[in-house]
Amino acid sequence: MELFGNYIMAFIETGGVFGPLLFISFHLLRPLLFLPVVFICISGGVVFGPVAGTVYSIIGITLSSIFFYLIIRWKPKQFERLTHLKQKLLGKYGNLSKAQITVLRLVPFIHFHLLSLCLIEITSGLKDYMKSSFLSSIPLAFVYTSVGGWISNLSPIYIFTFLIALLPLIYLLRTKEMIIKWQDFFQVST
Repeated sequence: MELFGNYIMAFIETGGVFGPLLFISFHLLRPLLFLPVVFICISGGVVFGPVAGTVYSIIGITLSSIFFYLIIRWKPKQFERLTHLKQKLLGKYGNLSKAQITVLRLVPFIHFHLLSLCLIEITSGLKDYMKSSFLSSIPLAFVYTSVGGWISNLSPIYIFTFLIALLPLIYLLRTKEMIIKWQDFFQVST
């Protein structure tokens, strides 16, 4: 899969004026090709430079999130399945805040669209979701395009230290309220 990704990036580099459009469309095809967001953002920094790569990555990530929103709303049974899977992973009342989702998007091995699903659940509609998705994609695109070469050359010890340093930030940014329904708290037997 890495060879295929390198081939696509070489194609984008030689795309000329259409290079940015190809790169943004590559963000949209990323879920179908099972490529991580981090790989594409780092490649954007290498191909277009940190500033343009960040802008193109933000556009591509936001469009990918909007397509995910439209597809998941179009298929309600799939939405229910993914919500059930999320409840298994995070617990029944494990809702994440927008700030937590923004920080968790920086962690490369957490599924991008699982976090998008969490964002769908806490936003009020498409407009609020688009705004939240755009804002949460800025740190992801900035970090992995501008510092992507630096991160890829680090030893695993430094990467592990970086991820451990993110854990207290995730804890501090959590939502501090929990709503438990009356029926869940008091198990009524009939």
